[in-house]
Amino acid sequence: MADPAADLKTTPLNALHISLGGKMVPFAGYSMPVQYPMGVLKEHLHTRAQAGLFDVSHMGQAEIIGDDVIGAMESLIPGDLQGLGAGRIRYSTLLTEAGGIIDDLMITKPAEAGAEKKLFLIVNAACKETDFDHIVRRIGGRVKLTRFEDRALLALQGPSAASVLARFAAGCEAMAFMSSRLATFALPGGKNVDVRLFRSGYTGEDGYEISIPGDQAEAVAKTLLAQAEVQPIGLGARDSLRLEAGLCLYGSDIDTTTTPVEANLSWIIGKRRKLEGGFPGAAKIIEQLNTGTQKIRVGIQPTGKAPARAHTEVLDEVGKTIGEITSGGFGPSVNKPVAMGYVDAAFATPGTKIQLVVRGQSMPAEVVALPFAPHRYFKTKS
Repeated sequence: MADPAADLKTTPLNALHISLGGKMVPFAGYSMPVQYPMGVLKEHLHTRAQAGLFDVSHMGQAEIIGDDVIGAMESLIPGDLQGLGAGRIRYSTLLTEAGGIIDDLMITKPAEAGAEKKLFLIVNAACKETDFDHIVRRIGGRVKLTRFEDRALLALQGPSAASVLARFAAGCEAMAFMSSRLATFALPGGKNVDVRLFRSGYTGEDGYEISIPGDQAEAVAKTLLAQAEVQPIGLGARDSLRLEAGLCLYGSDIDTTTTPVEANLSWIIGKRRKLEGGFPGAAKIIEQLNTGTQKIRVGIQPTGKAPARAHTEVLDEVGKTIGEITSGGFGPSVNKPVAMGYVDAAFATPGTKIQLVVRGQSMPAEVVALPFAPHRYFKTKS
């Protein structure tokens, strides 16, 4: 029988994961560490307390360049790129003609000289082939897309992330949240590595994503892991951290059947875009902004200790089905089960009492405001 693991891709840090005792699992076509010997719970809490290092090299990195790169990309997303400052990052979504979400992505307008006609993209691993094909098919006549298959991506997240990274990348601690710049990472022994830094992440904590030449990724990772505050963190804790932070997972909380308004992501739709439209599904999305939606993503707090997993049925107090859990589990930072899902809009107000069907039994729960754990992104001093 063929070994399914033999068909999995690996990141430049695969050997390091194995040497650190990472438990490797298939994820988005890659062999990735779901946890290390510390375990998911301790990895999660360590990231909240100090700093965790994540390998996210499986994600798609690319650049698009063109004379009207802003207009071209705006024809695919509801975000405002015209108003995006140099060196800043915009979170947005690729949309179908019906307003459904093809993927969520990070779009950076580089600040360096000569990059005025470029945008840097980071997309989800499971969607990158679809995303890049979609971009080329829709705007390939207006921009050139270059994929960076030879680059790795690390995420350093947690309250100690800035002080740790500043030891090797001077000035990074002054970067604003959702900003990006080129930097030099100083390895021990005097060797420098050119990297691109993004002050962003997927945990609700302060932190950075670091784009690195693949052949230098292990050296950078080992340097960061040698710091007392830093531990390697796997996909398990990455998921529980983002769930506590109320952040969407593509394929679970958002997909082509959900619009940004239904996903409670209306804030990504720029004011100018709301007025002008010009993006896929604009008529439907603008109507939803004005008149509301039938369903909407909300936070859900089970009353008991049993976690409610994805696809758990949501009922009103009299037993009528009103929605479904899309992400759920135990929140280590809040020490209780947490969940997100879609409910009929009439039941979306925080404090609304609901029921969850867990193992065939109805369990009390409540709609709550997101996030479960407060965001602690870096705020620049005024």
